[in-house]
Amino acid sequence: MLPAVTLVAQWREIESRLPEDWADARLLLTVEDEAKAPRASALLGPAMPGRRGREIRFYCATHGAGLAPGAILRLLERLDEESITGNLELLATGEPTVTPETARPTLLGSWDAAVAALPPDWSDVYAELELASSDYLERAAVLVSPLNPSRYGGLPGFRFRVSRTFGYGTSPEMSRRSFERFDEDGIGGTIRILYALSDTHPVATQGPVFRLEGRAV
Repeated sequence: MLPAVTLVAQWREIESRLPEDWADARLLLTVEDEAKAPRASALLGPAMPGRRGREIRFYCATHGAGLAPGAILRLLERLDEESITGNLELLATGEPTVTPETARPTLLGSWDAAVAALPPDWSDVYAELELASSDYLERAAVLVSPLNPSRYGGLPGFRFRVSRTFGYGTSPEMSRRSFERFDEDGIGGTIRILYALSDTHPVATQGPVFRLEGRAV
């Protein structure tokens, strides 16, 4: 019997067939032994995978949201070291796109522009609201409260999560309504999407976990 092809070798083969200007890749790992699937998903944790049975989906990107190719390689090396075998396949790949300008006269416009730049099947977002002035912070804290926001860094603003289908995060509809209230109060700013995931399938969890500088957000 021929030895199983390592996951690292499969990834290198997939990567070699990607176009030179590829931007992101959606991957599916089908673990041979379902009993090892939970461990495989745990080892792939930094890639924020979604698991269903033996199938584990995760995402790689050359820039922006998603782990870089080298990081994916190192995670797969760990699976190989633990003798976790399976079939790795490419589900889809994308080319670089011009990121639309999301600075708009209103926060609602900024939010709509940011969402329009996401893929159609987006499911989870970690975003940042930067206010035009620190003078708005006190009132903004009240208006943004439905989004369960957090302060981060020195910028005058907040970070928050949005969940489109299920799991932890405010719904897109509630988020949009919150930004309408900002506009009604004349509070300006910009919204940026820092991380985004598509088509996640969490099992026995509240959804994916975003990690920033070593901590969950």
